[in-house]
Amino acid sequence: MKDDPAIIPFLKQLAFETAKVINPLFANPDLEVEWKEDDTPVTFADRRAEEIMREMISEKFPSHGIIGEEFDDENADAEFTWVLDPIDGTRSFAAGSPHFGTLICLRQNEKPIWGAIHIPAMGKLYIGNNDYCLCNDLPVTLRKPPPLDKCFLLTTDPKSPAIYHNGDGWDALVKATDQYRSWGDCFGYTLLISGGAHIMTDPIMNLWDIAALIPVLRGAGAVATDWYGNEPVGESGIVVAHPDIHADVIRILNP
Repeated sequence: MKDDPAIIPFLKQLAFETAKVINPLFANPDLEVEWKEDDTPVTFADRRAEEIMREMISEKFPSHGIIGEEFDDENADAEFTWVLDPIDGTRSFAAGSPHFGTLICLRQNEKPIWGAIHIPAMGKLYIGNNDYCLCNDLPVTLRKPPPLDKCFLLTTDPKSPAIYHNGDGWDALVKATDQYRSWGDCFGYTLLISGGAHIMTDPIMNLWDIAALIPVLRGAGAVATDWYGNEPVGESGIVVAHPDIHADVIRILNP
């Protein structure tokens, strides 16, 4: 299904239908936020958006499996599985920050072959299949970065890298680069491939956080590995950068 021309229109449908639920509740003072057992927030928008995607996928691809953040897995051992995060960055969404998005991934035998990152508050939809990447139907290619000491570094939570990995290594990377911000979650990765940043990191991820990112990032020409330079699977985080600087970043993170 990697070359199936019907996939891109379907990814668009999933993104746009969920945005109809998400956008009206963004920055809504009446939005109610609940806290799950793992101390992460969830809202009506998270749950309803995932329900919509599950319904659409089950109707169009009844033999496919579905794995999502908010509900139980369905047919997770199928050859083709969809991995869904209805709102990646619920904390940002609930706080009224536009740095959140919907993540949609199609996997074949557990390998991500299509990914979509929708930033609904900004009207940007990124779609990739490891070979190419589009933003609102226009090709996206990662730009050559400046020297490392001029690079813009991003992470989602500045406290987390030192908790899960080598704190000295993280401090060294912060010192080795220029600007450093926490414009994270999926938004940070779109900022990187769009040229607004040069390094994006997260020290620990869930499957639904990471699956959709890989085909988009690699389709744009970025190198995406775990914290140690290996294939990213989630628990050991993700480090994304241009091929010219990625190896240096990994070396600094792991003194």
